Amino acid sequence: MTASVSPRDKRMTVDEVVAELSDGMTVGIGGWGSRRKPMALVRGIVRSSLRDLTIVSYGGPDVGLLCAAGKVRSVVFGFVSLDSIPYDPYFRQARETGAIAVRELDEGMLQCGLRAAAQRLPFLPIRAGLGSDVLALDPSLRTVESPYDGEVVVAMPPLRLDAALVHLNRADRHGNARYLGPDPYFDDLFCLAAARRYVSCESVVDTADLAAAGPPQSLLLNRLMVDGVVETPGGAHFTSCVPDYGRDEEFQRTYAAGDWPAFADRFLAGDEAAYQTAVRA
Repeated sequence: MTASVSPRDKRMTVDEVVAELSDGMTVGIGGWGSRRKPMALVRGIVRSSLRDLTIVSYGGPDVGLLCAAGKVRSVVFGFVSLDSIPYDPYFRQARETGAIAVRELDEGMLQCGLRAAAQRLPFLPIRAGLGSDVLALDPSLRTVESPYDGEVVVAMPPLRLDAALVHLNRADRHGNARYLGPDPYFDDLFCLAAARRYVSCESVVDTADLAAAGPPQSLLLNRLMVDGVVETPGGAHFTSCVPDYGRDEEFQRTYAAGDWPAFADRFLAGDEAAYQTAVRA
């Protein structure tokens, strides 16, 4: 009789995830603006020696923190916003000074590029971007004529990722993960588009408890889409992780004040536990 084999335990620490990344990687970061960002993993990158990363994101403070810390070579984005604060100051500074390269896409084009990578396709057709300056500013983009009716559309190439970082509310040790808030964003596409996929979560629970925590459609990630699970209570702070907590608006204003040396010294000089202690203080 063949012995049963338990599914692999994929639990990791923040530092173990960061150790699997390397200079020059293309890293996709899930969430949306200042909502459900994997900030504990982002802070882990800030503490590391990683350099020259290409970040793909519907951007928020994830992009700003990494730009301020000098980790970024280029950013591929649909927007970079703090939601209640229109623009991230550190991304703005990096962009205006030419410290980073940028590839600004229509939000739908970014989704389409992730979907093309997830489906292992050379491109997907999309109307978004037509009639705008996106094509003029990005000469690498091409159009294609439909073989059925001659309509010209954008041929959006795949946005292939070396690694994806996302944050969900609950996960089990095998990599199944659930969001409990109102929106999945595109975290599943980020994971499907990536060679390595890491999910942080507010808590790791038994699979039975995870399955009972909500409707089937909110089980966004399955174990085949995830290579590592990190339990990080408060791991999306200072972005929101509804319903566990909302965005920390006071802290976000402190971040957006633009005094990076003071902010980094106060909140980023230690590990994640030290960050959470500083936030509580």
